[in-house]
Amino acid sequence: MLKPEQIGKIVEIASVLEVSGYPKPGNVHRTRDYDDMVFEDFLISGVVIGDCIRDLAKRTIENKDNLSNIQLGKTIYDAVLETDNWINNNTNLGIVMMTSPIAAAASISSNMDELRENIGRIMKATTVDDAIYLYDAINIASAGGMGDQEEYDVTSDSAKEDLRKNNQTMYDVLEISAPWDDLASEMTSQMPIIFEFSYPKYKELRKNNSLNMSTVLIFLEILQAIPDTLISRKYNDDVASEVSLKAKDLLKYKDLENFDDYLYEFDDYLYENHQNPGTTADLTAATIMVYYLSKEFDKGN
Repeated sequence: MLKPEQIGKIVEIASVLEVSGYPKPGNVHRTRDYDDMVFEDFLISGVVIGDCIRDLAKRTIENKDNLSNIQLGKTIYDAVLETDNWINNNTNLGIVMMTSPIAAAASISSNMDELRENIGRIMKATTVDDAIYLYDAINIASAGGMGDQEEYDVTSDSAKEDLRKNNQTMYDVLEISAPWDDLASEMTSQMPIIFEFSYPKYKELRKNNSLNMSTVLIFLEILQAIPDTLISRKYNDDVASEVSLKAKDLLKYKDLENFDDYLYEFDDYLYENHQNPGTTADLTAATIMVYYLSKEFDKGN
């Protein structure tokens, strides 16, 4: 079993490595700031959530026989609130949502198979209170697309009352959002993108590439395979699919000496067209986290 302190550090490392990858097309990175958020915002947000994750891991160990008591939703809320205390931007809601159940599961797992199984157990054990805390976190972050449909609209004044009246857990509301949000889909299906696709690819990439290029390449691998649902919600599915096709074409040049030129060209294109593959970035951070967890599990064997 991994210690809460280890797990907290790994979440911080994964968050920092994800945003540091450059030129990671379409997102803030170390050579690209946006008008409303800058590279350093993401570094700060990656560090300040560590204590919340450590506390969650500790609670999970203490409540391993009753996972409904670990307060997963409150962890997401506390992490977003702590981020808001330091920077005035939604930099990490998606990362926190993805990494929190992984972190909780890591605290009671001894290998990768147990990790994935325990993510499923933890999500199924979420409560109505977890759902309410998640809605509060979404509203703090002013994030769109997670439950802002006719059913259980996060912006509705009666949302919390409706959740309680209908006994809707965090798992339940994420399952509603799953068809149009890949993060919700991952959290309610034991994370097949992460465990079956991106983590194995990232593990291979790390054998022959730098830390930076591994981050950029796994981001592109995810993007070319899975149209970004943030882009889909902001524009439409056709635009998201077009971006994925461009990422697929870009990967054809990955072994060329001037690959960076193609990367910067794609980065400029996405920036100029305001097409931000934010969901892909969140999946990238979760992938990196799982990779480092696997290395720590291996040390214990």
